Amino acid sequence: MLTIAWSTLRTRWLSFAGTFVALALGAALMAALGQVLTSSISSPDRAPQRYAAAPVVVVPDERLSVKNWLGESSAPLAEPRGLAPELAARLPGAVVDRVFPAQLAGGPPAVGRPWSAARTAPQPLSSGRAPARDDEIVVTGGAQVGRRVHVVTAAGAQAYRVVGLAAAGPQHTVFFTDRRAAALSPRIDALALWRPAAEVRAALGASETAAGKAATPAVSTKVKVLTGQERALLDPFREADEQARNNANTIVGIAAGFAAFIAIFVVSSTFAFAVGQRQREFALLRTIGATARQVRRMVYGEAIIVALTASALGALIGPLATRPILDRLSALGMAPAWLVPSTSAAPSYVAFGTGVLVAVLGVIVAARRAGRVRPAEALREAVLEPRAMTAGRWIAGGSLLATAVASMIVNAVSDPSGATNNKTFMPIVMLLIAAVGLLAPVFVRPVTSLLATPLRRLRGAGALVVPAGAIASTRRTAATAAPVLVTVALAATLLGAAAMTDATKAATQTTPVRADYLVLPTRAAGLDRQLVESLRAVPGADVTPVTSTSLYTLEGGGTQLIKRPAEAVNPATLTAALSVPVAAGSLAELRDDTIAVSLTWELSLGQRVKLWRADGSQATLKVVALLDADSTADSYVTEAHAFSALPSAAYVKLRPGVSTADVQEALERATRGHNARAVTKADWAVTAADRRASASRLGMLAVLGIMLSYTVIALVNTLLMAASDRAAERGGLRLLGATTRQVLGYVMGEALLVVAVGVVLAAVATALGLLGLYAALVQLAGSVPIDVPWEPVTGVIALCFVLAVLAAVLPASRVRGVAIPRA
Repeated sequence: MLTIAWSTLRTRWLSFAGTFVALALGAALMAALGQVLTSSISSPDRAPQRYAAAPVVVVPDERLSVKNWLGESSAPLAEPRGLAPELAARLPGAVVDRVFPAQLAGGPPAVGRPWSAARTAPQPLSSGRAPARDDEIVVTGGAQVGRRVHVVTAAGAQAYRVVGLAAAGPQHTVFFTDRRAAALSPRIDALALWRPAAEVRAALGASETAAGKAATPAVSTKVKVLTGQERALLDPFREADEQARNNANTIVGIAAGFAAFIAIFVVSSTFAFAVGQRQREFALLRTIGATARQVRRMVYGEAIIVALTASALGALIGPLATRPILDRLSALGMAPAWLVPSTSAAPSYVAFGTGVLVAVLGVIVAARRAGRVRPAEALREAVLEPRAMTAGRWIAGGSLLATAVASMIVNAVSDPSGATNNKTFMPIVMLLIAAVGLLAPVFVRPVTSLLATPLRRLRGAGALVVPAGAIASTRRTAATAAPVLVTVALAATLLGAAAMTDATKAATQTTPVRADYLVLPTRAAGLDRQLVESLRAVPGADVTPVTSTSLYTLEGGGTQLIKRPAEAVNPATLTAALSVPVAAGSLAELRDDTIAVSLTWELSLGQRVKLWRADGSQATLKVVALLDADSTADSYVTEAHAFSALPSAAYVKLRPGVSTADVQEALERATRGHNARAVTKADWAVTAADRRASASRLGMLAVLGIMLSYTVIALVNTLLMAASDRAAERGGLRLLGATTRQVLGYVMGEALLVVAVGVVLAAVATALGLLGLYAALVQLAGSVPIDVPWEPVTGVIALCFVLAVLAAVLPASRVRGVAIPRA
């Protein structure tokens, strides 16, 4: 039968062209995405930047270590503690480096450092001179030599004269004199040395013991000596690089999951379609004595031959797309620009194996269907389309649909917040699309009849022939509409879900705010202390600065140190600025020795909890309030626990009878020159929602761009296969007197109708998915709009219509009058 399979492939190559292309594209896509994922994981970190010229760097061990009954548990500290000052004296020639918030008023994001640290990168002067007085600075950009500028630090805004410009380093920097830098930031962040690492470690061996005798929470008793690539751990973009890696891994992982799903869906549909075209051939084989097993072996042989060649081609050409995909993700800000394409062959091998496996899985049902043709039914099977819905298809489609619906109910009832996670929602989308695809023949007849209603008012035979062809061949119509279903449903569901979850997250963030205005930093450094004091002096307003910090607790039976987010606030004005849902207790009792925690802490009211603060210092606080499940904060403490962190926002609530214009003018005056802005609650809510939607939409568009390139080509392949199957029928129309224009009009109308059926099926899958998501989100933020971004979705639908017409009309334009073969 393998010989027959090979002969069949050579003589009926067009029937297998769509399957071949679908498998090759699937393997290529999986190989490319696997190569991108491998590149993201295996690409080396960027070389050290901040301390590129310093061979040895001594830094504090910024980890909190707590002993427990199993040994020790540790976690990175939220606030650095710095090095003991006596270490600099023990290491002659060391450059004392301090890195702290400092930015020109209205200038680019920057940090402040002592001028002596400029040699660690190095960042030499390009013009001017080094700072000699405390009111002089050197900058890397944003100002000219000789100009007097305001620099905003944690203490506030102060005027300085620019005396020099330095070469650009890893980030914009404002260099102060060493004495002024020490006054602005007493903490020593690092010691840079040009000595052998062994000597430095030997000198530190004695100093650690001395430092431990008089240790304070603000000074680390442990130090690390960094050399080589380890110095890159101190670079300012380290966290951003890791985040960019994670973004790339997440997007590529999601795209790879969808690639595997689409490959199975499209290849299965294409194989079934190709087998359905050959009912006459299978019937004749059974008539001349072929057994059902032999027919199945022939179909499997054809599938394996096609799979081996197509998967090999896809696995070979797939890695060529690695660099373009990386460049596109980098342009969207979804991947680091410095990733190096991997040369590993593992993704290609995996893609090849997956392609073969997908082909075998996709042909199982089709082979069984081909083997069921009985000799006595040969002529009937050769003329009539087999039953559209078999028992197996009913069971498979119903099971997938039931699983998807059950998953949505479980999410809505037990874990509504989990529904906002793509890793939870996207598998449900796949199940729904697969279920609707399997059950599609059930809906083809009623949907086609409904869509064809306007055609019945038209004159001519086309109004009758177009819907009749689709209704008479429901299985073929469903198979042709399957790529449209996948393409449109993915675009509508994923973009709609992203819009809904973004709206929900924005609502949960903005709804609790009672304040009339918010003062926000324009950069990540936070609000300086001088600005906060000015805000508190604004007449007729209650100002509540909020500082994000962290707390550490021993959980898991006292064996695991967990870092928890906390908000440091002023208890006297907290409830005026924010609506804080409290399940038990009262925020009025919040003091320096108490804490309000969410229910996830699993603590009881009045319980005393031992914890560690952001700088590693230990404290025991009494629980005076339990925050409800919908609280935006995990815990609240007083401002005494904030330490060196700066407020991330200040809420301003107007008192009754106060003039809004006067307060707004006072806020603008207070924020001027402090790299901060005052906005109304309404403006802030819109900005927050737009910013979240923009970032989320970019990620979804990146995934969809990769996926749609595959599904659109699968659509064209399926339509071309259908066109070859209908050549005799259209030739018969020509013999009956139909003109070329009439045949093309019929073909165009049928293609448009099939795409419309696919769009309707996609709408069903999308509606089910978004309604299930809505049931979960409504519990988090109340009623949320079911919002589908129609512009990109309409564009995808229009593309499907255009491609369908072209793929159907071009082959039909070459049809001449031919005899219709008899059964």
